[in-house]
Amino acid sequence: MCFRFSAVLVLLALGFSVAAATLPPVSLNPKLPAPIKTWDEAIPLGNGAMGVLLWGDQTALKLSLDRGDLWDERPSKAFQAVRSRFNYATMRRLVAENKMEEFNSIFDSNYDYNGPPTKLPAGRMEIVLDTPQPLTGFELNLASAEGIAHYKGGNFARVLVGASDVTNPVALIDVSGPELKEVRLQAPESVKLLGYPPAVKGGSNDFCWFEQTGADGFSYAVCAGWKRDFRAALLAVTVATSREGTNPLAIARARVESALAEGYEKKLGPHTEWWREFWEHSSVTLPEQHILQQYYTTRYFYGAASRRGAPPMPLQGVWSADAGTLPPWKGDYHNDLNTQMTYLAYRTSGDFDEGACFLDLLWNLLPTFRKFALDFYGVPGAAVPGVMSLAGQPLGGWGQYSLSPTMGAWTAHLFYLHWRHTGDDTFLRERAYPFCREIGTCLRDLLQVNTNGLLTLPLSSSPEVFDNSRGAFLKPNSNFDLACMKMLFVSLAEMAEVVGDTNAIAGWISASASVGAFHTGVDSMLLLDEATPLPSSHRHLSNLMGIYPFNLITIEGGREDRDIIRASIADWDRKGTSAWCGYSFTWMSCLRARIGDAEAAVRYLDIFTRAFILPNGFHANGDQTTNGWSTFTYRPFTLEGNFLAMEAVHEMLLQSWSAHPGTNEIPTIRLFPAVPWRWHDVAFENLRAENGYRVSARRENNATTWFRIEAAKTGRLKIRDNLGHRSINWNRKDVEDSGNNFEVVLKAGEAVEAFISKPEQIPDAPPNAAQPIGVLMRSTK
Repeated sequence: MCFRFSAVLVLLALGFSVAAATLPPVSLNPKLPAPIKTWDEAIPLGNGAMGVLLWGDQTALKLSLDRGDLWDERPSKAFQAVRSRFNYATMRRLVAENKMEEFNSIFDSNYDYNGPPTKLPAGRMEIVLDTPQPLTGFELNLASAEGIAHYKGGNFARVLVGASDVTNPVALIDVSGPELKEVRLQAPESVKLLGYPPAVKGGSNDFCWFEQTGADGFSYAVCAGWKRDFRAALLAVTVATSREGTNPLAIARARVESALAEGYEKKLGPHTEWWREFWEHSSVTLPEQHILQQYYTTRYFYGAASRRGAPPMPLQGVWSADAGTLPPWKGDYHNDLNTQMTYLAYRTSGDFDEGACFLDLLWNLLPTFRKFALDFYGVPGAAVPGVMSLAGQPLGGWGQYSLSPTMGAWTAHLFYLHWRHTGDDTFLRERAYPFCREIGTCLRDLLQVNTNGLLTLPLSSSPEVFDNSRGAFLKPNSNFDLACMKMLFVSLAEMAEVVGDTNAIAGWISASASVGAFHTGVDSMLLLDEATPLPSSHRHLSNLMGIYPFNLITIEGGREDRDIIRASIADWDRKGTSAWCGYSFTWMSCLRARIGDAEAAVRYLDIFTRAFILPNGFHANGDQTTNGWSTFTYRPFTLEGNFLAMEAVHEMLLQSWSAHPGTNEIPTIRLFPAVPWRWHDVAFENLRAENGYRVSARRENNATTWFRIEAAKTGRLKIRDNLGHRSINWNRKDVEDSGNNFEVVLKAGEAVEAFISKPEQIPDAPPNAAQPIGVLMRSTK
């Protein structure tokens, strides 16, 4: 390897510059033909507090409305009937007695799909023009977060949900062309399932509204107003609730009047400025348009649906169902995969405030989680329900997973990752360590010594294998539960060391060892528990948690780890994808990228973006094509698959994990660790690595040709040497070659930059090069 200090002339000769992250290009804007006939294919807009779905046909332009805090938190009738038996002691007894009918009547049947607790849709606004104007298409302007509806003849409607108006959310609609013929509001039909009375409606020449009474004194109002200005109409619509004041209609009307007085263009200024700052966090460049568009559309979802000061994203974000039904799966918070994967990708893109939205909720619910640990499990500490409402109440469902105590460990892991990525030791002391310690206390108190001297949970499972049968309770501890507990306990030991809680370190290390080793078969394949192999294709990669996302089993962990990875991946490959959902493909893409299998990573990501995406970018759980990627072909959308796809791109471009989690080891930055052969030229600006490093890099003709890494805090930086023994021009003289890595000490704000010669040609394709899926696909439905 050749090193030399680079002068400015060398940098200019190579033609590189450090550019700021830019707005998404227009070419990435989702564009949909008209009509859009269903709400879940609409253009999604929002600001975290309020959501709008823009769609319509030849009769009307439609805006489906939502607010993140619209919830009916009443316990279900089934839960009220079994409340006295809804506890862990009853669960353990019924499992031991194999009384699964009674078990399910207590812990599963209370998940009432047509009753509370549930997320509520807000309603719909419809706009009819005086002179019929056929709609020709819809567009989402990613850069400005505006929805655009195009009419035949050149007229259009623009829609925004004010980005800076989280506490006073309002949508503005600017419609050019003919006069308005009618503006109508529709109250949601689905609330009749909850026993709500009909909405009270009213209106005048330039306003219409309805008030919906809910349960337990809760109510909300939807109000729309409009005015004519030159050749355009300006409309505003909002949703206000009784939690904001005793008269939600008055609040809503005042909000609409203020927005109309301010006007679209004046509102657009601070709105676009907020989004400009958001997009400047980072950017990526990929050669495959459909994957790049999915990346940017998903990242847009963070800005549109997850904002501090507003509720975090549940299953469908701020875009509840508008089809006369309650939201799919009640629009709740599933903590057995969905929330954890939804809030995984923000760290590398640098969207930390948007990610902290979920951590804020978990932190604020800590008293509720303490009560749940005591009331349900009978132990101190805190426990997070696997399926919960916005208020944190357990909703039940398949009790094997919805009430598994290790779901709290998985949510706690997000606090640990946030600290590792930001390098924010204040957050560590004040939030991450205290939250994780509460979850760890609960789990450690639940553990019991078995006949082999190991600590085991009384009940153990592996989501969602064997569904809600008795067989779903595996022999403790399952590999899923082992992974969750081991990761939590070793991270607690690491955090305790950093905050100076020295008396706690040994106890957490001991707890991690005492739950036992991962269960493998004779060929090193990961099992479900000590005796049960994965029986068939399955949607949840639960027995692989130790590989990803927890990184307890790594390609750098020695021969034993590599054997486990090889055998386990081969087992999943043999089982096939027939029982996978969309998120399974993107989860596997992340995992394959983490272990350096770039061709498999892009193949699974390609399948996802071709077969499991609705026209507007939402992840549909089932295969939407006739290509047979999965036997699941149903439609309901949830967002975690989108964010796993975003994270898969990150895993291909930049990794910064430690091979020894829990040791406070300096992370190693890996540039382009899993880029597939067909991505000859890729680049990124200002992605974030652990310890807060800001990283930019470029790859040309399948080789890294430039990178820049800026430190957020003083410390030693390690960069993996995967540069192929080419000449490197450094901007510093103090970069050391330590063998597998380059190392340099940077002060906060300092940067190391390197320039490497570009190969003259693209190398030959490897034998396993992934062929683009689009070449192989049959027509879609």
